[in-house]
Amino acid sequence: MSEASPHILVLYYSLHGAVKNMAEEIARGIDSVAGVSAKVRTVPPVSSKAENNPKPVPDEGAPYASNEDLQNCAGLALGSPTRFGSMAAAMKYFLDGTINEWLHGDLIGKPATVFSSSATMHGGQETTLFNLMTPLLHQGMVIVGVPYSEPALSSTKSGGTPYGSTHVTFGKDDTPLSDEEKQLCYAQGKRLAEIAIKLKN
Repeated sequence: MSEASPHILVLYYSLHGAVKNMAEEIARGIDSVAGVSAKVRTVPPVSSKAENNPKPVPDEGAPYASNEDLQNCAGLALGSPTRFGSMAAAMKYFLDGTINEWLHGDLIGKPATVFSSSATMHGGQETTLFNLMTPLLHQGMVIVGVPYSEPALSSTKSGGTPYGSTHVTFGKDDTPLSDEEKQLCYAQGKRLAEIAIKLKN
């Protein structure tokens, strides 16, 4: 993919790796579409203790996102673990810092999709997805879901919703994505990329 290709920002926060794994599958779906590429980024953790400030560069994994990554993207996939039915504080903190993008309308008309993971089957995944959508709607973005034309949405016994891909860890941090969860993440990324290209054209 050339540097001139538009990128879709896959932006996530992951404490134990589940949302990171989802982000990678979504990025694979994006990269399967010609003419666009995935740019995977994360956000730093936040702490109530000042001495726990994050390192400027993470030790491993995706680099931290900048506001420029957001401004210049052709679309956005936004992911967070579920925290009492809402997004994690680290993601909320990053989004709270996007007032300039809102003022300048940088994200208006761009497609966006959301994804999440929780420890339990009914642990607030869908409310987390809606919670992630809310600031994107304020930014004027076009929300992209997962249609029921995706067979895995009807067959999954783990994660997966029409509002966005989800994953269930069943209380174990190292629970791998199920086949259906992988399929839905990939399909979600691919659909986001295809819509981004159509909107850009």
